[in-house]
Amino acid sequence: MPEVNTQTKTKLDFTQSEKRAALIIASKDFRDEEYFVPREVLEKAGIEVITVSDSKGKAKGADGGEVEVDLTLSDLEVGDFNLIVFVGGPGTLEHLDNEDSYKVIRKTLDKGKILGAICIAPVILARAGALRNKEVTVWSSSMDKEPVEIVKGEGANYHDRSVVIDDNIVTADGPESARKFGEALLHALTRK
Repeated sequence: MPEVNTQTKTKLDFTQSEKRAALIIASKDFRDEEYFVPREVLEKAGIEVITVSDSKGKAKGADGGEVEVDLTLSDLEVGDFNLIVFVGGPGTLEHLDNEDSYKVIRKTLDKGKILGAICIAPVILARAGALRNKEVTVWSSSMDKEPVEIVKGEGANYHDRSVVIDDNIVTADGPESARKFGEALLHALTRK
């Protein structure tokens, strides 16, 4: 059973029987489909989804989508969730590539939770030391191979595939893979 911290700054009504996912997005310029599509897949399966960001208020997607933030990254209690997911987009490295994210990533792995990242977000997992000797994918293009170089440089085994699952870590390469990513997260969550 997941731990429930009753002293979080924001009240969340959890029951012990349900599964919960925290989707972490940049407060500005997250990739809309990488958030909304996996969220839909998880919610249709009965998973409670909480939106986490680097600041409170409304987060705005790169394509104009908006969502109310439930928790800030600093208020996130990893033990309250079964699944922690970092969403990509143009604002991701600017807003989420920092020590707060690294701590969440390390706690997620320490507690044996499922960790997901899509698009550019696997770079954050790599910089946190979470992808060493792991099979992963990450966004890249013919004009920009730097994300691949970063994950490889941090010890990951990169694969040019849409979704890669290695134990409790699920990575995906970008918006075209959003539905497949959501389904892979759901599969990882239901096998635990």
